[in-house]
Amino acid sequence: MKQYVIDGLRPEDHNRLKDYLDEHLRAAGIVGIYWLPLEKALLTPLQADHRDCAPHVFALKLEQTVLSCELLVRTKKYIRCECMAYATEDQRNWLIDQTDAILEMLAIRI
Repeated sequence: MKQYVIDGLRPEDHNRLKDYLDEHLRAAGIVGIYWLPLEKALLTPLQADHRDCAPHVFALKLEQTVLSCELLVRTKKYIRCECMAYATEDQRNWLIDQTDAILEMLAIRI
């Protein structure tokens, strides 16, 4: 799996990040996994056409010392669909920018 990984989180970083994710993102039903909805303007034409699959999301996994962001655009409604794909360059850059902005806002320095 392709991922954007932030490692070396300290316990206080993990706690601040967990609190933020718990408050602002939807939990996936598996401990430590969160859904980050992708902005509609960044959807590929195929993803935009698959309105029944919306929302399209990235999976973020928070562990004690690591935050892993999958570079796979998923759908929360279906396990498999042709609209699921690795992020385009714009989608990937958006995910990295969003993740980095959260870390900056929480004053987490890696």
